[in-house]
Amino acid sequence: MNRRTLPALAVGLSAALALAGCSSASSASSSSSSSTSGSSSGSSANPPGNAPRLKVSGGYMPRPVGDLAAGFLVVTNSGGAADKLTSVTSDISDDITIHSTENQKMRKVESFDIPAGGELNLARGGNHIMFMGLTQQPKQGQKVSIELHFEKADPIKVELPVKEINYNPAQR
Repeated sequence: MNRRTLPALAVGLSAALALAGCSSASSASSSSSSSTSGSSSGSSANPPGNAPRLKVSGGYMPRPVGDLAAGFLVVTNSGGAADKLTSVTSDISDDITIHSTENQKMRKVESFDIPAGGELNLARGGNHIMFMGLTQQPKQGQKVSIELHFEKADPIKVELPVKEINYNPAQR
């Protein structure tokens, strides 16, 4: 590596870690059933009694740094069967992955479990959605459309409001 590459790599890595909020422990939060910013445009279609019944709330995206962004939200499953979040799609990036964070180390995962009668909490310092190679630079106050894909339930479209870079609802 030359002298310019190392500082650029360090800055990029620092920005990615700051975006994902991987420096603190994840905390559980309860979800709200009211329609607020970051909520889904609908929950999965009326499933039979022993199927997942998913609802999304509390979603947001801190203002992106460079061509990286992170997304956070809560998926609540009031149904009688577990499901899995398997992928996320959006117009702002063709490279969207889901990451777990354990012991301050981030790693890409194939899916996240959503237990029956439970929730999946994607929050700063913990599990999250990672957007890389952004094709657009959303500004604070705008909304980013994403679609969550599941193993069993139908996809759910969500509008993530873009917040200030250090926004953390757990500290409000």
